[in-house]
Amino acid sequence: MAKTVHYSELGLVNTRDMFAKAVGGGYAIPAYNFNNLEQLQAIITACAETSSPVIIQVSKGARDYANQTMLRYMAMGAVDMAREMGSDIPICLHLDHGDSFEICKSCVDSGFSSVMIDGSHLSYDENVALTRKVVEYAHQFDVTVEGELGVLAGIEDDVQAETSTYTKPEEVEDFVKKTGVDSLAISIGTSHGAYKFKLKEGESVPPLRFDILEEIERRIPGFPIVLHGASSVVQEYVRLINQYGGKMDGAVGVPEEQLRQAAGSAVCKINIDSDGRLVVTAKVREYLAENPAEFDPRKYLGAARKELVGLLKEKNQKVLGSAGRA
Repeated sequence: MAKTVHYSELGLVNTRDMFAKAVGGGYAIPAYNFNNLEQLQAIITACAETSSPVIIQVSKGARDYANQTMLRYMAMGAVDMAREMGSDIPICLHLDHGDSFEICKSCVDSGFSSVMIDGSHLSYDENVALTRKVVEYAHQFDVTVEGELGVLAGIEDDVQAETSTYTKPEEVEDFVKKTGVDSLAISIGTSHGAYKFKLKEGESVPPLRFDILEEIERRIPGFPIVLHGASSVVQEYVRLINQYGGKMDGAVGVPEEQLRQAAGSAVCKINIDSDGRLVVTAKVREYLAENPAEFDPRKYLGAARKELVGLLKEKNQKVLGSAGRA
């Protein structure tokens, strides 16, 4: 049986203070997904060097891949790494898209400081009941909970949907009141994966539904809102992948100016996963193509890690506004 550990033993924090400061300060906390050591090192380095609070998050699939015991020590190591860099940034370990009470409970018990229960695929009443059950358990241990209303299109790990269903503003007050969630992920036009929009020649990315966001803000003023599927799918890395043997034609994401606008609103957490994957894949492909005799993983993964640090620092400084907010 796995050992029960409280997140405070690992040096982690929950999202409550982070979000209160972000809502009041008009910026968003970066929520960066990681799947391996190099990605986690890059996230911590970038956030420590920009003095940004950070949410390090893993999907159910990434947790299985890493092993929950190993993951706990990686999170603890991330906290110590930041401190050794002379930075006492707040770090939260978050479950992204938990789909059952059992996975959320397991994460609470193994040291996560925040969990997401995604009941958006259920009926409204079933979503309320499941979310409330997770909240009641997690709050016993001061673990914060994110819920979701509305469905994002796209594919990312175990989460997939063909079409988006926008969040209905008239439901948010009732949902928050009945569930007791600490934050709410909404659907206003973002989507999962690297192919967020299918554009015809000459078309531009459609704007996010800021009218829905504004109505939600009006109904639950000051309540922390979360934006999923918010990678900008940087075209430089898409081109690199394709140049060095990949096939990612038509990959397009959310324009950074739209994310900046969202970060200045009640959106206080912005999830970025695909961009991290693209950077790593692009630089590994490039390195191996240019150094065909190389077989030391430290060389090509090290190059990818360095590039990822630069991208994430730019996100904190120019897109999310979280730099200097730790």
